[in-house]
Amino acid sequence: MVGASTSAVVAAAAGALLPTFQGLRGDKITSKSDHHAAVPSYSSSSSYQRLSVVANKRVQKRKQVVLTEDVQHLGKAGELLAVKTGYFRNFLYPFGKAKIATAELLKSIRVEEERKEEEKRRIKAEAESVAKMFQSFGPFSVRRKKGGQGNLIFGSVTTQDIIDIIRANTSQEIDKRIVTLPEIREVGQYIAEIKLHVDVIAQVKINVIGQ
Repeated sequence: MVGASTSAVVAAAAGALLPTFQGLRGDKITSKSDHHAAVPSYSSSSSYQRLSVVANKRVQKRKQVVLTEDVQHLGKAGELLAVKTGYFRNFLYPFGKAKIATAELLKSIRVEEERKEEEKRRIKAEAESVAKMFQSFGPFSVRRKKGGQGNLIFGSVTTQDIIDIIRANTSQEIDKRIVTLPEIREVGQYIAEIKLHVDVIAQVKINVIGQ
């Protein structure tokens, strides 16, 4: 009786300490399901959203700038350009070659361009006025001594001769570099061209008279 009681007590204690086969199996199944539950899942929509954010950041890697001086292989001073942010930050801005194209800067550039255009128009108008005056005074007469037979003259008529004649008749000073004169070796009428402006060339008549 005592042996039987002792065996029963031992069996009960073992049952309380050791899990059953079904219990072990249940624990494994539970741990596997817990492991899967811990792994995050991403839907296709969330992945697409993240890619679009990256694309937007790439678009913003260029800046609108205005060049403050000529830059080789890039542009001229005053040009409005879109350049890479790194290029602007590391080269253009530190060396004073460009500025961010703010509204105030763009306005000042526009005002300066209008002023320059107005100055160009004024200079051209003055050149046209001088050209008309030269042409209204012509022909300018130059006297040269005839030499030999026919209409040949001694020496020739030079650009300095033309400058002196125009100064005497109009009180205008002219740079000899803007005067183009054909070779004059005999009496007759010739045309001297005076380039007063890139778009304005005065054609002045020169009358060479033999004496």
